[in-house]
Amino acid sequence: MAPGRSSIKRTGLYRFASKVYHNLEKKRQLAGEGQGFYCPGCNRNWKHFRPFPQEWLEPLIEHGWPYTVDDAETLNYKNYTCYGCGITDRDRLYILIFKKLLEKNKQYNIIEFAPTPSLSRLLKEMPNVTHRTADLFMEDVDDKLDLQDLHLYKDNSFDIFICSHILEHVDDDIKAMRELYRILKPGGWGIAMVPIIEPVTETKEDPSIKDEKLRLKYFGQSDHVRLYAKKDFIQRLESVGFKVKLYGVDYFGESLFDRSGITRKSVLYVVEK
Repeated sequence: MAPGRSSIKRTGLYRFASKVYHNLEKKRQLAGEGQGFYCPGCNRNWKHFRPFPQEWLEPLIEHGWPYTVDDAETLNYKNYTCYGCGITDRDRLYILIFKKLLEKNKQYNIIEFAPTPSLSRLLKEMPNVTHRTADLFMEDVDDKLDLQDLHLYKDNSFDIFICSHILEHVDDDIKAMRELYRILKPGGWGIAMVPIIEPVTETKEDPSIKDEKLRLKYFGQSDHVRLYAKKDFIQRLESVGFKVKLYGVDYFGESLFDRSGITRKSVLYVVEK
């Protein structure tokens, strides 16, 4: 049944009220220069970032997920997303490495898989970056591609890739890693990130598990097909030829991590060819 005018009006009022509330919340959270947190995404100071949504955790708890948010290696659940640009702590970490490693007088060809709007916007604004996006299911991307078959791209095509929280979704992660290695230029590097739960010492994967509730219980999300152990993830990346580097608080510094709303135990996985 099509909605009547009154329901459309109510929906419009709800959206308007939500926007007003969001803008007021933003104003309340803005901080003066040098105070609270600093977002490298929108270059503004905030008293706090928005916390990780509790409703995202409820299905995990309901279906027997045995871990807590404190077990995650890279997750600031208390200060998760920016009130201004919406960027997460994970993407804030990516911005920090770009600011460290990108040279202003050098041009970079970057491919971002399963792009996030806030990070994509920043990369597109960089004058020395050619930015391309790809995903199998997302609509607003440059290329519709399966990570396991990047046939549109020639060998040694990109200086940098971003593959964030995708490999735990694909059936053959080694095949996907080989494709990432193939399209990366010699001397290039990529961000390769997956959910890492610190107590997990052995990668959990079972192709026979199709039930979404069981995937929530064992893998942490209904469309995940595995839960990586840290050492296994590194070994798999190395097995296809990558050199793996881990960048943490010792590299970036405690003050930069704290100011950017990134937990001190967060780790950035960078692979090199």
